[in-house]
Amino acid sequence: MSFEAIDPALKRVPLAAVVRVGAELFCSEDQFTPLARGLGRQAAANVTALRERFPALPDVARYLTSRPVRRGFLWDGFDAGIAAALVGDPDTARDHFERVLREDALAPWMVAAREKVRELHAIAADRDAVTAWVVRGVDSCRSRLGLGPVPLAIS
Repeated sequence: MSFEAIDPALKRVPLAAVVRVGAELFCSEDQFTPLARGLGRQAAANVTALRERFPALPDVARYLTSRPVRRGFLWDGFDAGIAAALVGDPDTARDHFERVLREDALAPWMVAAREKVRELHAIAADRDAVTAWVVRGVDSCRSRLGLGPVPLAIS
């Protein structure tokens, strides 16, 4: 693509002043349309592959709880604990939550995550309460993104 096609005025600007490393200069929505379509196709393919690999929540829980413990990967234990609680395995859920609580909270977001884990640890045996907690979290996130609620099939 020539700079003249973007903006004829750029012909008068030294090339070093126009060339960027990393981000692309915005010219029009059309310039990013092919990339956006490609990302959409890749996302759809990834969702299909994940649905085939994990057709039901117990499959997800089995995978997440079987992964080796990696110190410093707080979200591994967080996700595994939630998945275990959702399939009615509170002992495994609490084990994963306790691993999260043993992690050093090195940043404010980690302190917040640990507070959530304490709450989840306390309700791990109540599948309905954990399900409601997850639904509230998903609804809250979707709302902040300007998206409407969506029914969740948690079973």
